[in-house]
Amino acid sequence: MSPRRSYDQYCSAARALDAVGDRWTLLIVRELLAGPRRYTDLHADLPGVSTDVLAARLKDMERDGLTTRRRMPPPGAVQVYELTPRGRELLPVLQALGAWGAPLLADRRPTDAVRAHWFALPLLRALADFGEGTVQVRLEEGEFHVRPGATEGPVYGEGPAPEEPDTHLVLDTATCTALARGDLDLLEAVRTGRVTVTGDGPLAKALQEPR
Repeated sequence: MSPRRSYDQYCSAARALDAVGDRWTLLIVRELLAGPRRYTDLHADLPGVSTDVLAARLKDMERDGLTTRRRMPPPGAVQVYELTPRGRELLPVLQALGAWGAPLLADRRPTDAVRAHWFALPLLRALADFGEGTVQVRLEEGEFHVRPGATEGPVYGEGPAPEEPDTHLVLDTATCTALARGDLDLLEAVRTGRVTVTGDGPLAKALQEPR
């Protein structure tokens, strides 16, 4: 295990960067906010990271109390990585970083990878004022689900939600990007048909009713 690198500054921001400032660390947190993930899943959804670097980052994060490892019960019986409560506290950090970086989402470059669930955190931010629940989201790249207001467990996940969603959203990637950039308001997107909302729960009704 590599020794901890430090800025050697008695400053909370510097100490935070000692723990999460290495390349890939916060993106690993982004993936683990979806719940326990296998090493192979993490590697598949972090295109560009080498196996050596990913293994090193996971060891460092475990050492720093951000992640833990456990073996899933049979029939899976595979080792997974998951965030500790300390690691989950990085959600608002990633939300703020994503909001700051949203204006940088100009045209997609030919070299840019994309995964549908990478839009989960911006959508969580957009849905924050509409109540709690499970929201199933469908883009052309795939499906994922988000849980606005969740205080325990994963805040999003790939594919269909394990429970019956309260709300379904259908939209395209361009609309999702516009929401992330702040160029488009979610209610306006619903009113103009760029986002289709179905469901009978309070969250669906809040999105469908004019304000």
